[in-house]
Amino acid sequence: MKNQVQLITYVDRLGGSGIQALHRLLTTSLEGVFGGVHLLPFYTPIDGSDAGFDPDDHLTVDPRLGDWDDVLELSNSTNVMADLIVNHVSSRSPQFADVVARGSDSPWFPLFLTYQSVFPDGAREEEITAIYRPRPSLPWTPYTLGDTKHLMWTTFTPQQLDINVETEVGKAYLDSILDRFEQSGVSMIRLDAAGYAIKRPGTRCFMLPETYAFIQQLSDNAAARGIETLVEIHSHYQTQIDIANRVGRVYDFALPPLILHLLYTGDAKPLVNWLEQSPRNCITVLDTHDGIGVLDVGADGDKPGLLPPEAIDQLVETIHQRSNDQSRLATGAAASNLDLYQVNCTYYAALGERDNEYLIARALQFFAPGVPQVYYTGLLAGGNDMALLTKTGVGRDINRAYFRSADIDEALERPVVRQLIALMRLRNEHPAFDGAFSIGQAHNQLSLSWTNGDVQLTLTLDCLARKARITDQTGSELFVL
Repeated sequence: MKNQVQLITYVDRLGGSGIQALHRLLTTSLEGVFGGVHLLPFYTPIDGSDAGFDPDDHLTVDPRLGDWDDVLELSNSTNVMADLIVNHVSSRSPQFADVVARGSDSPWFPLFLTYQSVFPDGAREEEITAIYRPRPSLPWTPYTLGDTKHLMWTTFTPQQLDINVETEVGKAYLDSILDRFEQSGVSMIRLDAAGYAIKRPGTRCFMLPETYAFIQQLSDNAAARGIETLVEIHSHYQTQIDIANRVGRVYDFALPPLILHLLYTGDAKPLVNWLEQSPRNCITVLDTHDGIGVLDVGADGDKPGLLPPEAIDQLVETIHQRSNDQSRLATGAAASNLDLYQVNCTYYAALGERDNEYLIARALQFFAPGVPQVYYTGLLAGGNDMALLTKTGVGRDINRAYFRSADIDEALERPVVRQLIALMRLRNEHPAFDGAFSIGQAHNQLSLSWTNGDVQLTLTLDCLARKARITDQTGSELFVL
């Protein structure tokens, strides 16, 4: 992965209906802005129950977007990342259809995880309540397979059936996807929902020692094909540090709420504390296709978080206030949410659509250790899509707008977007970012610096005035925000 800003986008929601159209955009209006692109699930179909994260067929490109040759052509001009959906497949998949028809006689039967395969002797109440889950209901759904009823493990939705990744069929299934990626020029994968992949009775069924071993093995299998691995885990910050020591890259999911906390309150101490210990092999984000996470800065049992509970409560409430309560309509028990630990809102809206604070937030992201990734809605400083939320009733759609070519052209002329792109070009091109990172705090001033030989860039923020500037080693101002 290049040490440059990466784009993350749905193929069909940024200016066109297919991979070729996105390719043209990246080589024309956005040429030189990104060092790589993460294509959110483009498999068949892109419009299932979870916006592509419940593929019927992980090995085919949705024909409305193109085909694997289009992915390969895109990879010839930029680095391409794709999602390996580790934990589950769709109930509409041909594999599960065969299991429904034939039951245990199907060769695909071992691919799917059942309640009985984890709890052959049944589960006690304390074992069930100990299971860590991202939704309030139990993680099983009844299905009739052949002539027999089974409780199928469905961590996320009843339509997303968990894979038994420890069976030979499960391993072969994942290997077949890696082979397809290698053939199509995919140079990096994100392991989606990998933390839930291994289940054991009497545990949380999340990030077990066996899970770490599974992630390591899968990462090794990818590396053997020349593919880097990014692990997506929403968990306590110490877990992220532990995972970072074992794999290629992890997300810095703590950064988005900590930057919001700083800009809301003027308190930089939690952010400084985190940046002094955060993994250096991380992908930094502010916004994603999901919500703004708060679990990642919270406590876990007796392990304290990066923010105390009362600060997290105030953070969430301020997001709601800044977004004029739009986020409240899309979060928590509202709007068919899968995740109880995320606030659904665009990052621009979470800052009250205040251009200077949004640009400061991006500058902090670009100066934080790691490789920055920018979500397509954030690239265009997009507000909340209340029309789409109303249409679908799905909370996360508030941050999953469709931008037509005309919308993009208009957004690229906005001063906030033009200045954001200028910041991105600085992050891509300046040699200081290949050097050493340092952080300083004095009174209300926060400074983040990168030094490489005799060149240096420093971001200095007045935390109370919410004013920032970027200077070089001579003291010359490159940006005033």
